[in-house]
Amino acid sequence: MDWDKLRIFHAVADAGSLTHAGDALHLSQSAVSRQIRALEESLASTLFHRHARGLILTEQGELLFDATSAMNKRLDAAAARIRDAEEGVFGELRVTTTIGFGTLWLAPRLPKFYEKYPEMSIDLMLEERVLDLPMREADVAIRMKEPSQADLIRKKLMSIRMRLYATQSYIDKHGAPEEPKDISHHRLICQSTKSQQVAAGASLVQNLMTHDIPSLLTVNNYFGVLQGVINDLGIGVLPDYLAIDDKRLIPVMPDADSAEVPVFLAYPEELRQSKRIGAFRDFVQEEITEMRRLRRGG
Repeated sequence: MDWDKLRIFHAVADAGSLTHAGDALHLSQSAVSRQIRALEESLASTLFHRHARGLILTEQGELLFDATSAMNKRLDAAAARIRDAEEGVFGELRVTTTIGFGTLWLAPRLPKFYEKYPEMSIDLMLEERVLDLPMREADVAIRMKEPSQADLIRKKLMSIRMRLYATQSYIDKHGAPEEPKDISHHRLICQSTKSQQVAAGASLVQNLMTHDIPSLLTVNNYFGVLQGVINDLGIGVLPDYLAIDDKRLIPVMPDADSAEVPVFLAYPEELRQSKRIGAFRDFVQEEITEMRRLRRGG
């Protein structure tokens, strides 16, 4: 099958328009149309339904588009491996992690990474949804549980716990709870148990809520919980790594913590030799080692 025709087909299917695909490929609309017709004739199948609003893939077109999408991802992976075979660390690295860890732990440390690797570009993809690394939705992931996808290299970075924190000004004004039932005299700031989060955090919140708490502030990520705590709105459930960097956070009821939550770094087996991933992996590990040192010193 002619790769040029497949490349043009993929661009048309992705754009939903002959004109837009032609613009992207620097070809005329008529040239694109001829290639699509030739491909349909060679396959003896209609690949697009044509109507006034654009082009829609037929069932046969969907099958072919799935195949060309997989081919493109494999080509991207091959290109990445070729680039990484060159000396030096440069190019783009797509990193996915949770909103909380990405905004509160990783992003503040990236200036040091860029200082060390000024020719690198990071595409930071923050979402709770687990992206498909073997299908190259991202290059490397940091997740709060061990990835279950096959063909991944996994490295456990550390374990964290969810704990209760308030500011000193809040404690001076409202006091600090000494045992779980005392939380009923305070406003609790936490993620809703219905929002996506680690199971250990949800369990801790559920246990706290059995104590008839009069007022709640629920937020769908830890960045919002942190903002509530540092603005003296109440006592918040937050991951313990935050207290190492943010001295405004004072732990309360240290025994009321969650079970341990493992943090894993993962990337596709085919990128084992990637210098970009190696540089990022080593950087994250160095930062965690430094965090542990500060925790021991604290």
